[in-house]
Amino acid sequence: MVRQLPPLSLEDSLLYPESDGKPLADNTTQFRLIVTLQGGLDVLFQDREDVFVAGDLLWYPVQVPKAQPGERQIQPPRQAPDVMVASGRPKGERRSYKQWEEGNIAPQVVFEILSESNTTGEMQKKFEFYQRYGVEEYYLYDPKPNRLQGWERQGDALAEIELMEGWRSPRMGVRFSTATGNLELFHPNGERLASYVEAIARNSEPNELKQRSKKSDGKTEHCAIASNSSELTPTPLANCRGMSARLAFFGFGRRVRKTSTLLDSLREALVGRGIGREAVASNSPSPRH
Repeated sequence: MVRQLPPLSLEDSLLYPESDGKPLADNTTQFRLIVTLQGGLDVLFQDREDVFVAGDLLWYPVQVPKAQPGERQIQPPRQAPDVMVASGRPKGERRSYKQWEEGNIAPQVVFEILSESNTTGEMQKKFEFYQRYGVEEYYLYDPKPNRLQGWERQGDALAEIELMEGWRSPRMGVRFSTATGNLELFHPNGERLASYVEAIARNSEPNELKQRSKKSDGKTEHCAIASNSSELTPTPLANCRGMSARLAFFGFGRRVRKTSTLLDSLREALVGRGIGREAVASNSPSPRH
């Protein structure tokens, strides 16, 4: 069941805004990686109604009291991970992730993709935030040097993972790799998380094969038995009489041409022995057009 967005009061919208005013990404590389991660993990858990995957969604871990008249309002802590995974929470639309409305369940996995605009101080604050509010796995990837770092929760702290190449996430089951010069994640079945374009291409392949099998009117399918060269030259199926077009396509055209050459040699040999050309011609198979 799709979760509906509840009405938002004016006070809530001011205290817990949906946007931090920052862009989703600073460049095409960062955007591609964020979308691929979010989409790929969403597909991975598509059959799990209790796993919520989001990208660039503000996460508010604690609720703060509303200030009384004359008091200064305390701002709630917040972060918007590039990608986050919350197990134990239903799928659905959200304006933000308010943890006190989510069974007090913190996202267990978060990803950050670096860009040149990120500062050391900013990333340190993110790390401290994720460590403080219960993230179990934190992954940080810098595309420019192709550097992947990861941290796993041990007690109250996030401990750095020594070797990330080939690392398998305890929570998600996916495997990490940067061996190709780019961040890649692999499903538990070994299949790589595909980009949007790759996913569309994969889904369209069965349909294309199905459409090709339906085209049997001789206008679009071809065989290769009418060529005089050694290469397989496409020829309309209407001209492929006496032979299965499927067999012809896989190279039997060459055998037909070779047989014709042998017949010509036999005719010449018979003529040389005194047998008339008329007799040879009368006993030879009639040409097919």
